[in-house]
Amino acid sequence: MKKLILTFSAAIMLCSTMFAQLRATDQTGVNVFETPKTDVQFTCPKVEFGGSISMPYIALTNSNAVTNQDPTKNTQALFKNSPNFALSMANLNINSYLADGVTLQVSLYLASKHHNETWVKGGYVQFDKVPFIKLDLLDQIMKYTTIKVGQMDVNYGDAHYRRSDGGCSIYNPFMENYIMDEFATEIGAEADVNYNGIIGVVGVTNGNLNPSLAYIDTTAAAFKYSNGLHNPSFLAKLGYDKQLTDKFRARITGSVYTTSGALSNTLFGGDRTGSNYSAIMYNAGPGTGTAFGGRFNPGLTDKLTTVMGNLFLKYKVLDNLAVESFTTIESAKGRTTAEATERSASQFAEDFIIRFGKAENFFLGARYNTVTADVAAAAGATGSTIASTTILAPATAYSIGISRLAISGGWYVTKNIMAKVEYSNQKYSGVPNVNTILNGYEFHGLSAEAVISF
Repeated sequence: MKKLILTFSAAIMLCSTMFAQLRATDQTGVNVFETPKTDVQFTCPKVEFGGSISMPYIALTNSNAVTNQDPTKNTQALFKNSPNFALSMANLNINSYLADGVTLQVSLYLASKHHNETWVKGGYVQFDKVPFIKLDLLDQIMKYTTIKVGQMDVNYGDAHYRRSDGGCSIYNPFMENYIMDEFATEIGAEADVNYNGIIGVVGVTNGNLNPSLAYIDTTAAAFKYSNGLHNPSFLAKLGYDKQLTDKFRARITGSVYTTSGALSNTLFGGDRTGSNYSAIMYNAGPGTGTAFGGRFNPGLTDKLTTVMGNLFLKYKVLDNLAVESFTTIESAKGRTTAEATERSASQFAEDFIIRFGKAENFFLGARYNTVTADVAAAAGATGSTIASTTILAPATAYSIGISRLAISGGWYVTKNIMAKVEYSNQKYSGVPNVNTILNGYEFHGLSAEAVISF
């Protein structure tokens, strides 16, 4: 038994150099987008285990326009919170090197605010080579191409490469993700091409986080489908990413994701972990139903077409000082199964980061993020949701505006350990003066987080 344990441990240690095809879950994975092509020598099948844990501290204050602020007597009054540590979130990653250029990646959410118990996030096979097909032309194509098949992150836009994902918060220089958080795992296939800096991505998915085999009765859902089938979703990305000089890197991409109909598309609500802003926006205390404070889901769960443009610039001013900018512009249009017409939602975000220190192990950042969206009337769909809170809509539709300013600072103590602190202020406008907790809503204050990821 002792010999077996030592042999297994040795195999795990050897794996630390074997997984160059997969994005590192430490500081070296920051500002990595589509996995770069690398040539790793294959010796034998090996496996690697990794994990991430995020431990947040929340000291946010929120307020709204409701007169009676007793949450026990008024359901529109806000939960009375106080500074404290929030529930930690943790992930487990299992990476297996199966053959020359063939890697299996499986991820689990061990604990989170929305799913307190362990859930499988997903898993996919990544092909950087196809050693089982002996064809010279295919070998040449695979020098620039990566193929992924399985349940995986939807590669729409570039913002999802910088977000916090449960316990894995080490890529994110801020406490939270965008207000309109584009993230979901869907079953499908994707091909990524990187030729001399030119980026191309095409993919197809089933369009659902939680797929169903149910028969679709189009006569019972007149606005849902045109063909009675489970429709696929399609995605594409085109861009350019190049280290133009020793000091300057530029990346620009445009992406599109579209589906003609879905049982329940979750591109804007596919996170199963929760927000890092806790105990805000709700009448009740923290729990699985109040896990997404600070976010907005436009509720476009049936027909959806959305496009995103991203610009990433990084300039090394000095050997120990670099500045970077990440810009996102997004426009989405779609509807729910209960709506006859489509609604729109748009988002803008600008991140400005200063990284300094010998290994860029310190950073200061500022983010400005805005969302404008149409909210359905009560006579149509039940309405969009902000976090899990349904906006009570009046007889006519209206437009809501949300803005957030965040100032952050952080320290990579080692490449596997990060600490960060943030001041944020988020405001809501356009919510009608009806019986809703979000009328005149605002939150602001400090939050901090310790992250360990390996």
